[in-house]
Amino acid sequence: MHHRTAEFRALYSKVLADLKTFVGTKNDVVLFTASGTGAMEASVSNLTSPGDKVLVLSAGKFGERWESLAKTYGCQVEMVRSPYGETVTPQQIQEKLKPEHVALYMQGTESSTGVRHDVEGIARVLKGSETLLVVDAITGLGTTTFDVDGWGVDVIIGGSQKAVMIPPGLAYCAVSERAWRRMESTKNPRYYFDLRKERKSGAKGESSYTPSTALIAALSTALDYLREQGGGDLATGRDLLIRNAETAAAMTRAAAQALGLKLFAVSSPGAALTAIASPDGIDSGDIAKIFRNRFAAVIANGQGEMKGQLFRIAHLGLYDYLDTIAIIGALEHTLVEIGRKVELGAGLRAAQMVFAQSRGQVTRHGGLSAGNMA
Repeated sequence: MHHRTAEFRALYSKVLADLKTFVGTKNDVVLFTASGTGAMEASVSNLTSPGDKVLVLSAGKFGERWESLAKTYGCQVEMVRSPYGETVTPQQIQEKLKPEHVALYMQGTESSTGVRHDVEGIARVLKGSETLLVVDAITGLGTTTFDVDGWGVDVIIGGSQKAVMIPPGLAYCAVSERAWRRMESTKNPRYYFDLRKERKSGAKGESSYTPSTALIAALSTALDYLREQGGGDLATGRDLLIRNAETAAAMTRAAAQALGLKLFAVSSPGAALTAIASPDGIDSGDIAKIFRNRFAAVIANGQGEMKGQLFRIAHLGLYDYLDTIAIIGALEHTLVEIGRKVELGAGLRAAQMVFAQSRGQVTRHGGLSAGNMA
């Protein structure tokens, strides 16, 4: 359909309203035809001026992306870092935060390492300050519970190819009134990624420039699917989606440990994906190749300097119990193929116990309760 028609305006308005529900906010949402990085860039170019001091939380490749974006727009960047596989604590933020920091940029889930950051705890540190809180939740939305308005998240960012289950090409973000006011005084250039321009166009059911109409129609369908799963309530469907991701992630972590593998993110693992350290002497790229060639399954190698050292299994969208069991079974056979001594079924058994516990199917003695399995 043409994007300047009444038919598309109705669709676009519906999608923007549904995204507010999916995010869980009363704040206005804007939508760009771009990868998630486009919305990340918008949150820098719209909220800062050259020379502004910002705080960036980094414990992986996507934290480093925030650093690069902020420096590109002339910000003075102060970093709060933790090693790959670990998280940055609210206490670390408390020690670094200064009144002159105009914004703090962070991830909800650092998908290069599988770590989940404590957005709520860090938001609590920022309460009462003038520092805006900007969260890249591209893999967090739909896999993690966020109280966006209650915690005081000023910008939260999502992408179409993650938990909402459609191809890449759309980025969206919810923006607080405090952040909208900040844009009135900031001086960095912005054109395509002008949040105020998109907000004004969105109020009329339009995008400022030619959007991906097919992807927007697909996004509407995906959100309708979640609404159906929630018995007609989109927020309920979103919560079920999150619960599913949390269960799949817990199953995968238990299976990996039962198979003698080391989790890469031990202290604060996310539900969007599970990062697993490659066994000693084994290139994780070889593990990914076996998955692809033997089982037609896709897992991700490590990124950057972590390439070859870890592999990542995602738990996004329609990835459910059966997918989890299939991937764990494939992992067991892959470990045998690379020469690891494993007990076939050990990972599957550990994962099934986690699932049974999540369904209340385990007695206090550790057995399965047939009465609950119905």
